[in-house]
Amino acid sequence: MVYAVWLAGLGVLFWILERIWPRHPEQPLFRTGLISDLAYVIFNAHVLGMILAALTTGLIESWDSLLTARGWKDSFYLGFMREQPFWLQFLVLLLVFDFLQWCIHNLLHRVGWLWEFHKVHHSIVDMDWIGDWRFHWGEIFVYRGLLYVPAAFFGFRGEVMFWVGVANTLIGHFAHANLSWKIGALRYLINSPEMHIWHHNHPDDGPINRNFGITLSVWDWVFGTAHIPAHDPAHLGFDGIERYPKQLPGQWLAPFARLIGR
Repeated sequence: MVYAVWLAGLGVLFWILERIWPRHPEQPLFRTGLISDLAYVIFNAHVLGMILAALTTGLIESWDSLLTARGWKDSFYLGFMREQPFWLQFLVLLLVFDFLQWCIHNLLHRVGWLWEFHKVHHSIVDMDWIGDWRFHWGEIFVYRGLLYVPAAFFGFRGEVMFWVGVANTLIGHFAHANLSWKIGALRYLINSPEMHIWHHNHPDDGPINRNFGITLSVWDWVFGTAHIPAHDPAHLGFDGIERYPKQLPGQWLAPFARLIGR
């Protein structure tokens, strides 16, 4: 419930900020796909977590039993960070997980079948904070699956993971927001609207597969995938977006229809 309060508060905050300092004042409040995106917020932020917990609890218990039977549990759950102070756990978790998520985000763009799921997020044509939540539930299985081992290895405390989650939500909303703010030199560290909008640009407007940063932008600068022109792209999306479903449940079904049809 506490995260739900934070989520609601951040939503109200960015809704107000977008009304005061809009990047694109002409963008309608009740834009196309808004109702579906509100459904994404509810499902991805709340319902999906409960479903994943129900599905994975038994699997993790079975995995732990196997590790115990083989005498490998202590080697797997080393818990290097468990006794470290909050601030150090927070910093390490933010840096390590953000880099791993940057790598996974790269995979979502470069592996064909993963891209079919990630297309849902790139079907956004009017960027605002709510678009942060438009992503296919299939992506979460990829992220959770690849992040489980390092999470178990480091042994971060639950409260640290919670506050990193809040920080990620804050920056994620900011990066997707219809805000005119520029953050100067901070753009080399933190994801922002001026940078992330070029992650969503249509191929006709410039190079694609740039600005993969989730919370931190530093990885894009280090690995040469940063791209921030002085202007915004004229269009967002991908080749063929005009034929892509505009609402749920079509967006959920699209990856499966595409993969089966191949």
